[in-house]
Amino acid sequence: MATEQSIAPHRRVPEGADADVPQSAAERVGALLGVLTERPVALCGAAALRIGYGLLYLVFLLREFPHRNEIWGPGSPWTPELARQLFDQTGWASILTLSDSRVYFEICYAAALVTSALFLLGWRTRVMSVLFAVMVASFHARAIFMTDGGDNLILLMALYLVLTACGRRWSLDARRYRTRASKGRTEKDATSPAPEHFRQQLGQSRRTLVAVLHNCGMFVIAAQVCFLYGSAGLYKVQGDTWGNGTALHYVLNLDLFRPWPELSLLADEHDVLIAVVCCLTVLLQVAFPFVLFGRLKYPVLALLFGMHLGIAVLMGLPLFSGAMIVADAVFLPDRFYRHLGQVSRRIGRRLTPTRWRVRAGAEPAFVPPQQASSTR
Repeated sequence: MATEQSIAPHRRVPEGADADVPQSAAERVGALLGVLTERPVALCGAAALRIGYGLLYLVFLLREFPHRNEIWGPGSPWTPELARQLFDQTGWASILTLSDSRVYFEICYAAALVTSALFLLGWRTRVMSVLFAVMVASFHARAIFMTDGGDNLILLMALYLVLTACGRRWSLDARRYRTRASKGRTEKDATSPAPEHFRQQLGQSRRTLVAVLHNCGMFVIAAQVCFLYGSAGLYKVQGDTWGNGTALHYVLNLDLFRPWPELSLLADEHDVLIAVVCCLTVLLQVAFPFVLFGRLKYPVLALLFGMHLGIAVLMGLPLFSGAMIVADAVFLPDRFYRHLGQVSRRIGRRLTPTRWRVRAGAEPAFVPPQQASSTR
């Protein structure tokens, strides 16, 4: 900051120009690099992605627990030997194919459950993010033809989250750092023999590296979601069924994607509504990358949330829908999460009975003030 103040007076600004606006491409690039390297952005969004995907994969593993051996274990129709033959062609790898033992598979499954839970809670997030990515990649590669495709997006996001500082908010790590700060502790070792200047430079380099990796990871996640929506919308435009509003009619009559046939038939009776939803889906997906820099993104995200909720219910694809809903959270700014937290706390205070609202260090309003007892 002091360096910037000492250099700023020597910069020549053309007459009539605004001194606060960069006057050259080099200055604009420098400002962008400053934002990229100074501090991590969208920490609440990264925490939301960590919690969302950790919870989603944990629920997915618990949901498939009775069928784990038929999907990923030695008893699967897609045997470990077939998986290893596919790995020789595709270059994939999985820790599940290191042994054909049922005991080894059960240990790996238990490790995946524990890793997902710890990643969700944000305990040692740097290490757990790597282990979570390894587990997701291993289970995805082991039975790539046995799932509905929702875990493919979870795999991509798990790899991207390794780069981010997703444990800075709403995690056990953040709680531990706050506890250390309240006790007056610092992360640096006061007894270290290294010079003070060297330790400061090392800490600054570490913070810069963390900020760059985090911001690049968040940018890649946002770009991935934009590419997914944009390509899906452009692909739908090329077909006749989405243009004439009949695509959902055929989807609702596929036995493979009808968990509740009566509900699908009921929705298929509304022809006009089906046509409107088809056109609106294509419009939202194509326009999504272009509405992210204004307030229009909030109603678009709300409509996409409803669309994915409908896919989960009508088509029976909760994993895919959940993965997309969590991915959309990357576009919500930190102020949205802070405002959401304030609203939830206000609602919680209103719903909490009055007798439970006791402030720390203060006596309840319904208890009269205590007087000092007199000795007799």
